[in-house]
Amino acid sequence: MNLTTLLKPLAIKALPAALAMTFVFAGSSCTKAQEKPKQQEKITADTTAGNPFIRSMYTADPSAHVWKDGRLYVYASHDIFPARGCDLMDQYHVFSTDDMVHWKDHGEILRASQVSWGRKEGGFMWAPDCAYKNGTYYFYFPHPSDTKWNDSWKIGVATSKSPASGFTSQGYIKGLESMIDPCVFVDDDGQVYFYYGGGGTCKGGKLKDNMMEIDGEMKPMEGLKDFHEASWVHKRNGIYYLSYSDNHDVNGKHNRMNYATSKSPLGPWTYGGIYMEPTDSYTNHGSIVEFKGQWYSFYHTSALSHDDWLRSICVDKLYYNADGSIKMVEPTSSK
Repeated sequence: MNLTTLLKPLAIKALPAALAMTFVFAGSSCTKAQEKPKQQEKITADTTAGNPFIRSMYTADPSAHVWKDGRLYVYASHDIFPARGCDLMDQYHVFSTDDMVHWKDHGEILRASQVSWGRKEGGFMWAPDCAYKNGTYYFYFPHPSDTKWNDSWKIGVATSKSPASGFTSQGYIKGLESMIDPCVFVDDDGQVYFYYGGGGTCKGGKLKDNMMEIDGEMKPMEGLKDFHEASWVHKRNGIYYLSYSDNHDVNGKHNRMNYATSKSPLGPWTYGGIYMEPTDSYTNHGSIVEFKGQWYSFYHTSALSHDDWLRSICVDKLYYNADGSIKMVEPTSSK
């Protein structure tokens, strides 16, 4: 898969000239040249003010899960100020809540410098996911292994006995293509499925019990329409839903969130439509989860910074029609 795209360097007053070049990964959420940041790094933290629900730092790509302690946890990527495209994304944090109003920042769980096999320059810690199996939490993250980052992506794995601390890098999943956006889905029977993609390609397959090896072959997810990236799988009433962002780019509006359904976790899939229109950010990347009887759609915007690469995670309620189709999610703003 050819992932090399080079943009013309842009002059960025806030950065040295040597840092004013932005590269583009063809399958990533980082496909627009970086503009000058519009806001200082410090943000007022107010977890009860509505969306964005995290205001103490810039966050993106929310992966939401409900674990055995009954709390909802969000694993997010971190846009570091001053933004330089997605180059400086690093230092993953975990946030949790028990009421969808008050959020706890559990702090940093992993950074590039702790990944022994990763690129020596660091950064490029993009959209993650997390799964739980047999007493261990498995944190999956995309990261390049070489300075030539756009063709050396790996899906790293870190483990912990706690959902929000103590993670240690264990290596990466061998034999995968250079793609991003891991999604790990544990079915009702305990079988674990792995999905990833980018640049118009989405693939899925089974994970072995050790959670670090692919069991068999990865295969293309058939039936998706205009797939870009950000695959996420959830299950409701026996139906599997694969949601993702598309390639929409019209009149300054970009990624929409789409979904498809299947009776099998690996498809084939039947396209269901769009469930979220573009936000104010150049990208979108989301997750869907049920918590205390209510379904929620997590996503990100640029509402705090008004900068495409200083994003903030948000959440709104999600509803289904009687036939199982997803109703359009209407993003809400802060109070």
